[in-house]
Amino acid sequence: MNDVPADAAPHDIRGVLIQIDGARLLLPNTTISEVLSYADPEPVESAPAWLLGRTRWRGWEVPLVAFSRAAGLSSSERGGLGSKVAVLKNLRTDGRFPYFALLTQGFPRLVNVSADTLLVDAGDGELPTAVHARVRLNQDEALIPDLEAMAALIEDALNVAA
Repeated sequence: MNDVPADAAPHDIRGVLIQIDGARLLLPNTTISEVLSYADPEPVESAPAWLLGRTRWRGWEVPLVAFSRAAGLSSSERGGLGSKVAVLKNLRTDGRFPYFALLTQGFPRLVNVSADTLLVDAGDGELPTAVHARVRLNQDEALIPDLEAMAALIEDALNVAA
């Protein structure tokens, strides 16, 4: 049985809109392993403020990131009541951690993404750290994160903290 909705074109992909402090992220659904309720992570000594610590997931100690802080979009992003944690696959195969997690504000929303509904914002402004593009999906403005760049930032932060 096919999971693609009847109204989805063959070139559509399933995406996820994730609300973070001050922005939304658009990710392919396949990069997300699981969404968890927020729990205070174990701090990482000498880590930058955007690396909130490590959270436990299925036997792994997964680095937890406040993406808004890392990208320079917000300096106050914190977990709390209503926050979720999206566990993502690390796309870098040379890294020392197979997963990392993003702090989210509320539950991520599944969306269909097609060439007809996705517009890239080719604005003149510089993109924030670890952001690949600014886009509009239907009426939603979003950022497409550069997950490999984010994983590299995490790797560097963990190496300094070690």
